[in-house]
Amino acid sequence: MSLAEIFQKYPNRRYIMYGGKGGLGKTTFSAATAYYLAKKGKRVLVFSVDPQASLSDIFERDLFGKGNIEIMPNLFACEVDADQRIKDYQEDIRQKILSMYGMKQIPEEIESYIKASSAEPAMEESAIFDAVVDIVVKGDFDYYIYDLVPLGHALYYLSMASIYDAWLENITHLREQMREYDKAIATMQHEDQIGQDEIYNELMYIKERIGNSSKIMTDTEKTAFFFVVNPEEMTIVDTEKAAQLFSRYNVPLAGYLVNRVIDRSLLEENIPTYLKNRIEMQAKSLKLIDEKFGSSVLSQVPEFDSEIKGLKIIRDLAEVMFEEKLP
Repeated sequence: MSLAEIFQKYPNRRYIMYGGKGGLGKTTFSAATAYYLAKKGKRVLVFSVDPQASLSDIFERDLFGKGNIEIMPNLFACEVDADQRIKDYQEDIRQKILSMYGMKQIPEEIESYIKASSAEPAMEESAIFDAVVDIVVKGDFDYYIYDLVPLGHALYYLSMASIYDAWLENITHLREQMREYDKAIATMQHEDQIGQDEIYNELMYIKERIGNSSKIMTDTEKTAFFFVVNPEEMTIVDTEKAAQLFSRYNVPLAGYLVNRVIDRSLLEENIPTYLKNRIEMQAKSLKLIDEKFGSSVLSQVPEFDSEIKGLKIIRDLAEVMFEEKLP
């Protein structure tokens, strides 16, 4: 089955993820898929959660931290600014402390702790994860194209939903017990009903948001995850291992796309020895890809002779990926 046939067969798969090792072409494939769907009349958002995002380079627009930017009719792009998200977190914490305790300013020792939190190793991933939840739960687009971070971080990102969900399940359960206890005390003392529990409501709000995101990422009817792989033995081995890890999180694996395949017909021409050797090396790797992934390989994309930048080249890539001329 081809990549175009996958999209035709599963029109309800609105959440499209491209993953793989760094430098394989995830971002360019994300951009080309978004272009293809936009040309089909679908309203599409392609967004990057990679701190070293390159959607700005590909679309030749300054996207970083600027929200959803319209690239062309039906196509919008976004690069998440994790640092700004962390700053927003910190300011939100300050305002809640001031409101909850009736303070006029944050005590110095608490302010120091809030500022130090930005250096926590997981803070950036948490900020990115929360930004993604914000994006996908709104439902403003027909398709959401994720340009995921490299494999190691992507696995961490995908696991965050289950980690958060388990943590919130315990916290909200404890909070519910406390609420029941408070109600019982109020009844025994013949007091009025206790006031609104803002902390409980906030926990339930977060739990609902993360729950929605978790369902999206593991929903075989709404989500498709594609691995990008190059015809190189180490990349193939790493991709196979990653696919096994992703399956533990029940991520719906839709197929593989092979990128940067050198045209074998070049062997008939007078080409340098190193290029001949590379083509022969790729032939062995392509055979290995066929053995390991078989019919799950949906597209083989040739090595382009120029950088994938600008809408014209993106269009060319989309036509190759989907084997279709676009209007």
